[in-house]
Amino acid sequence: MKGTDFIINTFFRVATGGAKVRTLLTPVGAILFLLLLGFFIAISLWLDRLAGFPVIFPSPLNVIISVSLLLPGIILMSWSALHFLRTRGTPVPFNPPPRVVSTGPYAHCRNPMVSGIFFIFFGLGSLLQSLSLLCIFTPIFIFLNVVELKIIEEPELEKRLGQEYLDYQRSTPMFFPRWNRLFFKSPTGNR
Repeated sequence: MKGTDFIINTFFRVATGGAKVRTLLTPVGAILFLLLLGFFIAISLWLDRLAGFPVIFPSPLNVIISVSLLLPGIILMSWSALHFLRTRGTPVPFNPPPRVVSTGPYAHCRNPMVSGIFFIFFGLGSLLQSLSLLCIFTPIFIFLNVVELKIIEEPELEKRLGQEYLDYQRSTPMFFPRWNRLFFKSPTGNR
């Protein structure tokens, strides 16, 4: 068994197993994810100091740019989490919703919460005036998320949710909505 198969099967067993285990592992998964985010931020600030990178946006421009990125990112993350919670699931893969969530932001892209995190990272890079967070570590974080989603999360969702997820996956973009679907109705009345 490949390493990815082991991880996929572990997430599947936990997600379809008892509520007690899911409840215990949910905060662990959330803490590990927050630690990973903190690590990316800390290492980028360290690299900025070590390399002597210049300030990218002077104050108050950095605050204006960061707020214009942080606010939509936080709203998108919160809106996404709310739709998970409404279906009695969490964003943590150990305790996911029991069915495909295709309402709210999930009607427009499959990973709006992750998209929100991308906005937040770019906003923090601007706020902290961190060239490496903006240009090195946020792109690395995005790349790692795409890889994790493609080789672990999506195969687990296909296994657990079957055809319902496959149909959703085919009709909904991964991170960014199709703008024409957001603003224009098709002749059939569907978006």
